Amino acid sequence: MYELLSTSDRQQWLMASLRRQPLIIVLRPRESDLLGPFLQSLLCQRLDQLVDLGVHHIEIAWMDHSRWSALIAAIRLRHPTLQLGVASVTSQRGLQAVIDLDLPYAMSPLLDQGLVSMAQQHNCCLVPGVMTPTEIRQAWVLGCHVVKLFPAVVLGLDYHRQISAPMRDLPFMIAAGGLSVADLDPWLSAGYDAIALGRGVLSTTNAIADLSHWLT
Repeated sequence: MYELLSTSDRQQWLMASLRRQPLIIVLRPRESDLLGPFLQSLLCQRLDQLVDLGVHHIEIAWMDHSRWSALIAAIRLRHPTLQLGVASVTSQRGLQAVIDLDLPYAMSPLLDQGLVSMAQQHNCCLVPGVMTPTEIRQAWVLGCHVVKLFPAVVLGLDYHRQISAPMRDLPFMIAAGGLSVADLDPWLSAGYDAIALGRGVLSTTNAIADLSHWLT
């Protein structure tokens, strides 16, 4: 599906998809999720729940584990219309797994020029993590028109406004790190283009209800 798209095309696709639903849920596998039947794992149960709620974008964190790629393949078979990405890509080994699986996008908590270059060589959309105006500018110069502001909770809600005036044009910005469902509307209203949340959104009945309400 994605193999004919360039890195730029994939970035445009991701931005368009996130404009329709500006939310990403990040799930981090545990060792137990990779040992038994995948579809019976707690991770897949939570993923099924999120899909049933109407979440469009879910990321599975990269793990250097022999069965990680098989887990991703099983999820894709079960949910073929899900916009599935990979989180926490910090190494060439992790990025190569994303490339081999031809996943539409991946995200990193850091800005690594070598990883960005490798992704572009393979027409892969790698969203780097940035924190400072310098990193945001460096990412843009490297051709990254989508970035992840991380850790967002440390930088604060007003950070977008503070940097937008002196920097003018900003890349498509995904706020991630320490945010909850209650932060979705305030942070989107503050200028961030999309929000990434962790598996804590399913930690309580109230959190699930809040997410369901936001999605509707």
